[in-house]
Amino acid sequence: MKRLLLTSLSLLLLAAPRLQAQKQYVREQQTWLGVFNQTRFSQRWGSWTDLQLRLHDHFVQSKFQTVARLGLTYYLTDDVRLTAGYAYVHHFPDGARTVGQPEHRPWQQVQWFTKFPKARLMQWVRLEERYRRQLQSSSELGSDYDFNFRTRYNAALFLPLTRRGFEPGGLQLLLNNELMVNFGKQVRYNYFDQNRAFAGVVYQLNKHAQLHAGYMHLFQQLPAGSTYRDQHTIRVFYFHNFDLRPHAAHAPVPVAPATQAPPSPAQPPQ
Repeated sequence: MKRLLLTSLSLLLLAAPRLQAQKQYVREQQTWLGVFNQTRFSQRWGSWTDLQLRLHDHFVQSKFQTVARLGLTYYLTDDVRLTAGYAYVHHFPDGARTVGQPEHRPWQQVQWFTKFPKARLMQWVRLEERYRRQLQSSSELGSDYDFNFRTRYNAALFLPLTRRGFEPGGLQLLLNNELMVNFGKQVRYNYFDQNRAFAGVVYQLNKHAQLHAGYMHLFQQLPAGSTYRDQHTIRVFYFHNFDLRPHAAHAPVPVAPATQAPPSPAQPPQ
C-alpha cells in the first residue's frame, strides 16, 4: 500500500510541470469605445441600444471586434426591467485567421437597480444564444454555425467622489465586475468563459448622460481549454437615457456595460 502511494505521488509530481507547461497565455492590450442608450416610450415599454468598437494590438493599431445590440424593454417597475433583443458581433481577422467571422446573438436579460444613501448599485443577469460562423479554413468561412449558450452576471457600484455626486457636474467612482459562463452540447473545456473587472470614473454630463472612463482587466479561457487570454483594456463609454413619457416622473438615478445615466441608471457592457 505504501509503495502504491509513493508511486502515485511520484506520477503526480512528474505530471504537474507538464500540465503547467501546457497552459498558454495570450496577452493583449485593447481599447473599447461604446455608446449606450435606453429610451422609455411609455410606463411599461422602452428600448435598448448599444454600439461598440474594440481595438487591439498595442491598444489602438488594429480593429478587433464590433458589437451592435438592440432590445425591447418591459418595465416591471422603474427599478426592474426585462429586455430581449438581438446582437450582431463581427470578429475581425486576427492572427492566422485572415477572414472576418460573424456572430448572431439573441439575448434576454433582467436588470435591477438599488439606491443607497451614498451609493447606487446596478445589476443584471443576461442569457445569450451565440451562433458563430464556422471556419472552413483560415481564409474561408464555412456554411454552418457553432452554437452555445452563455449566461452573464454584471454588478456595477457607483460611489460619489464630489459634493455634486449624481447631479450634473458630479464625479463618481465606478467599480464593475462581470462573470460569464458557457454551457451547451458544443462546450467541452471552457465552461468558464471570462471575467471582466473594471475600475474608473464617471462624469455626470447632465441629467440624462454620463461619460465613463477607466481600466478593465479581462481574463478568459478560450475554447481549447488550455489557452487563456490575459487582457489589459482602456474602456471609454458614453451613456444616455431618453424618457419620452409625457410629464415623466424622475426615474432612479444610478447609472451604469454591458448599461446609462441618471434618470435611469446606466449600465456597463457587453
